[in-house]
Amino acid sequence: MQIQRKTLAQEVAERLIEGITNDKYAIGEKLPIEPELMKIYGVGRSSIREAIKILSIKGILSVQQGVGTFVVSKNVEESLESQMNKAQIEEVQEVRSLLDSKIAAKAAIHRSEKDLKKIKMYLDLRDKFAKENQAPECYQADINFHVAIAEACGNALLKEIYKIASQHILRAFESSHNNTDSFKVSQKIHTELYNSIEDKKPDSAAFIAQQIVEKIY
Repeated sequence: MQIQRKTLAQEVAERLIEGITNDKYAIGEKLPIEPELMKIYGVGRSSIREAIKILSIKGILSVQQGVGTFVVSKNVEESLESQMNKAQIEEVQEVRSLLDSKIAAKAAIHRSEKDLKKIKMYLDLRDKFAKENQAPECYQADINFHVAIAEACGNALLKEIYKIASQHILRAFESSHNNTDSFKVSQKIHTELYNSIEDKKPDSAAFIAQQIVEKIY
């Protein structure tokens, strides 16, 4: 699995924001209709609609059914992803330290059987790639394991924050590791984390997750 790149919709959203901040589209002005936006940005209808949805959630655009889409604000706050792009890895690691135990505890409470299968799949892949010393694949499997736990926690905002942070952790793995030795050593504690989530033991899951972050294994 590759590092996630920007979607076409995200790129269109950024270009629309640029147009809004540069007064190409003024506050109160109606955006061009979908077919025109598709020509302007060279993308399909679904990408245009998703970009508009993104900016509607941010409070930049307002969609009035049967009328059109209007610019309602130029107050474009810097996205969390952009802020993390500028952050030092130590800062991102601190965010992870604050989140992991909470996410693990909530996952132990809310996880479904489908969630467990996904978490276990990445746990097994992590083990397989570590034993085969396939470093990039092992790093990605480790990240996917933790993201799958975040997806099971039942809090959409926590999940999204964690997914953004995880990509920066992956880059740190890639720049600071050249083998899978530490991943072989930590496989046992990752298995213990999975077992705590499977057994619905939130306190145990939180404790083990914190040990993993602090590399106590």
